[in-house]
Amino acid sequence: MCLMVTGDHTQCLYCSARVHSVLNVLDNEKLADLSTHKSCSTYKKGQYIFSENGMPYGLFCVNKGKIKLIATGFDGKDQILRLAKEGDILGYRALISGERYHCSAIALEDCSICIIDKNYFYQSIQDNFQLLFEIVKKISGDLKTAEEHIMSLSQKNLRERMAEALLFLKATYGFTTDGQTLNVMLSREEIADYTGTSTESAIRQLSEFSHDKIIELTGKKIKITDLPKLIKTANIND
Repeated sequence: MCLMVTGDHTQCLYCSARVHSVLNVLDNEKLADLSTHKSCSTYKKGQYIFSENGMPYGLFCVNKGKIKLIATGFDGKDQILRLAKEGDILGYRALISGERYHCSAIALEDCSICIIDKNYFYQSIQDNFQLLFEIVKKISGDLKTAEEHIMSLSQKNLRERMAEALLFLKATYGFTTDGQTLNVMLSREEIADYTGTSTESAIRQLSEFSHDKIIELTGKKIKITDLPKLIKTANIND
């Protein structure tokens, strides 16, 4: 991961995103060593970071930007599996298992991402139990989120799923400075891909929320105006 640039090289030690990452368990010496075993790249909005069925060659660390991870179904329709933000790591499951990527990662906005060398990553998790433990916790957390999403898709109606999706976006990206507008802009098609419905149905459900004064819509911007009602609509069990 990286933030500060020195010449052509970026230093992990000065990365502000690191505090939200599994790599935060590394000490200064290991962070300095890590900086010499990675490369950093920028990706434009809509650009693929890695593609489904591709072979992993390193661990991706998000320094800046927002990313969606999607898988394509048998019907050719995309399903958003997960969303990523600054501090997140990507591609670790395929990297650890030695399998091909089961999904694609696509930039939702311009992103800055660092790629840690595969062999160096393998050696790091063998030598550092704490880092390995953080990776296992990350995998477990993602599995829990995936299970909850599958349950939602199979057992909840669209109105509940849409409310839950908006709450998930809030939990992932937070609000802008006004304290109400989601700090991410997804197309109606992308929202439909996450909630498992058609674009037309997603548009209709968002319009209903707007009519009910739960949210306000301005282009792709979504402002949550009645958070308690949205939570109640989502029918989330603690």
